[in-house]
Amino acid sequence: MVRLHIYGDLDFFLGPRIRGGKVDRRLSEKTSIKDVIESCGIPHPEVDLILLNGKAVDFTYAITDDTEIEVYPAGVQFPNFREKHLQVHTITEFVADGHLGKLVRDLRLLGIDVAYDPAAEDRQLVEIASRNNRALLTRDRRLLMHAAVQHGYYLRSQNPLEQTIEVLRRFDLGAILSPFSRCLRCNALLEPTEKEKVIGQLEPLTKIYYSKFRRCTGCGQVYWSGSHFTKLQKRLEQIRANFGG
Repeated sequence: MVRLHIYGDLDFFLGPRIRGGKVDRRLSEKTSIKDVIESCGIPHPEVDLILLNGKAVDFTYAITDDTEIEVYPAGVQFPNFREKHLQVHTITEFVADGHLGKLVRDLRLLGIDVAYDPAAEDRQLVEIASRNNRALLTRDRRLLMHAAVQHGYYLRSQNPLEQTIEVLRRFDLGAILSPFSRCLRCNALLEPTEKEKVIGQLEPLTKIYYSKFRRCTGCGQVYWSGSHFTKLQKRLEQIRANFGG
């Protein structure tokens, strides 16, 4: 009999009938600790520390006998096991699945690098995450369990604002935020540009009332402080108020 003690918010993944964060599993053959944990519904990128009978182990450890396993999420501090933590806490680049468009817009608004294609298939998301060392953001726990996915996060909320706060806190991104520095459409960085260079892309009234512009280094989209800018500022204020709280 294998008994798992699930700590922190990892009990989010357990069924409502499981109380106290304790899960029992019977094994019929030698099994990796990763497979045992994921059999409880917990994706491996959510797990930062595993203690087996008090000893830190990684996902490849094979279980053959009765044992006690402690499973901890990211954010739990264990100085004695610092070298055994399984997740990287300094990831600043992400890839999001196709159902998270509003979250992607919020993160890009904050200057965070998020690859996003609403038409991308699961295999493409996994490839981008693994090849470019991006953390995968999703609400598909089976996708997050893919063996090739090293880093990722399952969004608990379905509300875009709450999702944004979740990502900022999970990856401790407060110090790197750079609002209005990234294109909301294609994710490339913005750069200041002279009005004369983008005059052909502007509406008549914009040409009259605005003089400062930025252009996307990727798709060429032009940005200025119009009415849309005011709406984006309000969104930023919402995010900051919730993140600070």
